[in-house]
Amino acid sequence: MPDPSDLTLGGLTPDEAEREIYSHILTRNPEHDFEPTLDRVREACDLLGSPQSVFKAVHITGTNGKTSTARMVESLVREHGLRTGLFTSPHLSTVRERIQIDGEPITQDDFIRLWQDVAPIVHLVDARSLERGGPRLSFFEVLVVLAYAAFADAPVEVAVIEVGMGGVWDATNVADGQVAVVAPVSMDHAQWLGEDLAAIAGEKAGIIKDGATAVIAEQTDAVIPVLLQAIAERGATGLWEGDAIEVVERQPGVGGQLVTLRTPAATYADLFVPLYGEHQAHNALLALAATEALLADGGPVESLDGQTVEAGFGAVTSPGRLEVVRTSPMVLVDVAHNPAGIDALVSAVEESFAFESIVGVVGILDDKDPEGILGGLDQLLDHVVITASSSPRAIPAEELAEIARSVFGDDRVQVARDLPDAIDRAVQTAERVHDMGAGVLVTGSVTVVSEARMLMGADKRKGAGQAR
Repeated sequence: MPDPSDLTLGGLTPDEAEREIYSHILTRNPEHDFEPTLDRVREACDLLGSPQSVFKAVHITGTNGKTSTARMVESLVREHGLRTGLFTSPHLSTVRERIQIDGEPITQDDFIRLWQDVAPIVHLVDARSLERGGPRLSFFEVLVVLAYAAFADAPVEVAVIEVGMGGVWDATNVADGQVAVVAPVSMDHAQWLGEDLAAIAGEKAGIIKDGATAVIAEQTDAVIPVLLQAIAERGATGLWEGDAIEVVERQPGVGGQLVTLRTPAATYADLFVPLYGEHQAHNALLALAATEALLADGGPVESLDGQTVEAGFGAVTSPGRLEVVRTSPMVLVDVAHNPAGIDALVSAVEESFAFESIVGVVGILDDKDPEGILGGLDQLLDHVVITASSSPRAIPAEELAEIARSVFGDDRVQVARDLPDAIDRAVQTAERVHDMGAGVLVTGSVTVVSEARMLMGADKRKGAGQAR
């Protein structure tokens, strides 16, 4: 077993050192392959002096909307003058995106220094676990340890933490959030989290800690009793959408939408949120209520300064979430990768864009629901180019195309073995079919969107994540 502290980084450029560290972390079990235990992460954090205990935390779970909600909370909290950490997953361009300080990815120098500090602890925990017959720390576990160490090192006052998967056994759950946010819960990751909504909700409810405030999105009937029980058992305070909090009104506009949001402290009218779709208005509601609860610090919740809230929302970006990466023809990318996410995407595109025709570029990973994803896109897309990202988990293009033909029919489906060819075909089809009235939508998995953004240079453009 290689000792992670033995990685030879001397003489390497920062880019080379970052790649070397990331390559090592990638040799570990992937983030969707985990054991139901927090012992290894807890042990590593204990050896580092419990960095997860030195900041306040907002912990966010749910099936869809976690990253956008987390980014909104972070922006709102930072606008109130607090130093912030943000941990999200997965990343689109660089692993450093997952660990942010004051709204910016951790620098290469800090990432390299942090790794050199943490690597000996990682190796020690690996060795102890192997001696007990267990595995090494997983890919995701290592990143969580790095994030918490980075937040303590900065130091941050508030960390906004997105779970990787579930909640109870998610590696992030060694931190105790003063505020827990549960975004809408739907079917996803059933092989790991449970075969029905109640079981999945039980896993996600694990982030609600004793005495915390739980901000709960609108949920289905199967989920509500599970969350009610968790809140009661832990003496938490529940803020439920439709009761204590509400999207009062929303109006789509250029570059996003105007929303009026009601929280326990106030009604905030005509806030501009620079993200598309009704689902982002509801994410904004969760973020605002969570920020109020956090800043109340256990005391009475008070209304926040309207101009500060406006500035916090106005600065929000969410790369890969209905993001425009090219014009003429317009190319959109969106990381929707389950049926619920696809439904939200379709609604947002229909509401916010006036395309005469849309050509899809779709690639899906093998642990997802291809029939559900493609079926959800059927009414939106006039043509679809089926492809596969470079991920080893990608469904092969020809295999996915068979499913697509059963949904769209033979005449609407093309197949491209790689993503550059797929995007080229989609652009050509859009230009040929409806000229300037057609658009291209790349979706189906985070990996296909990540690679599309890099191919089109979106990851290099300043403000590329800004919804326009």
